Amino acid sequence: MVGVIGLVIFLLFLAVTLYQCVRIVPQADQWVVERLGKYHTTLNPGLNILIPFLDNVAYRMSAKDQMIEVKGIEAITKDNAMTKVNAICFIRVADPKKAAYGVDNFNTAVRNLVMTTIRNAVGGMELDETLTNRDQLAAKLRSNMDVQMEDWGLMLRTVDIQDITPSDSMLKSMEKQAAAVRERKATEELAAGNKNAAIMEAEGKKESLILDAEAKQESAIREATALETLANGQFKASSKLAEALTIEGGREAMSFQLANNYIQTLSNLATSPNAKVVAMPADLAQSVGGLINAGSLMSVGSAVSK
Repeated sequence: MVGVIGLVIFLLFLAVTLYQCVRIVPQADQWVVERLGKYHTTLNPGLNILIPFLDNVAYRMSAKDQMIEVKGIEAITKDNAMTKVNAICFIRVADPKKAAYGVDNFNTAVRNLVMTTIRNAVGGMELDETLTNRDQLAAKLRSNMDVQMEDWGLMLRTVDIQDITPSDSMLKSMEKQAAAVRERKATEELAAGNKNAAIMEAEGKKESLILDAEAKQESAIREATALETLANGQFKASSKLAEALTIEGGREAMSFQLANNYIQTLSNLATSPNAKVVAMPADLAQSVGGLINAGSLMSVGSAVSK
């Protein structure tokens, strides 16, 4: 009986010894080993052999990227505006020894470091700058956090600003400011439109006056040309008439033409459908006789009787 109990104890001791001796580290894990309470080595993924009862796995750390989300960070901008900032950062354990012994809890340390760095960065920027330049704010965070995290054995993969929310009173003021800006732009656009319309209308009137003046000028030139042509024609006709009067028989021909035109006019008056009564001069024959010869008077009497 005593031998059986001893065998069982021996087997248990052997199992514990083997467990303490052989360690299989999973992929993407890193284990920190202490020997007699002092850092000894870091176990990489795979099979590892330890000295039983002397070596102890003190810390188990992941080599994966770890996400740390920090929300509701209250920060005051350079122009005294209260804001709430939400940030997210990704870190990786680069040196397990520093991560284990350089800081008590690196997750809490990184969270507090993000909050402090954001407050300092936002405090040096105005509200409009923080709202429009998130990339610049994130760059400041990365540059300020890299050195400190390196001492902790951590690698900062990235840090981003998720959201920046001003206070309620500041949001109302911003809405009023935006409304005023939009109203001012609308007024400026309306004034610019009215100005352009007035300019176009003035240019149209100007072009209309110019065209009207050019038309009047052209009309005056044409009228002057026509009068000049008429004057030239009359001058030529008078010259021809004067020339005709100087030749033999010219005066008699002119007198006959005048009498013929006179008789033709009286004849048109007599045959007009609108003429009810035609007044003939009493000395018609004498008047015509003074212009043409006796043979022409017979023709005139015949035309009047018709």
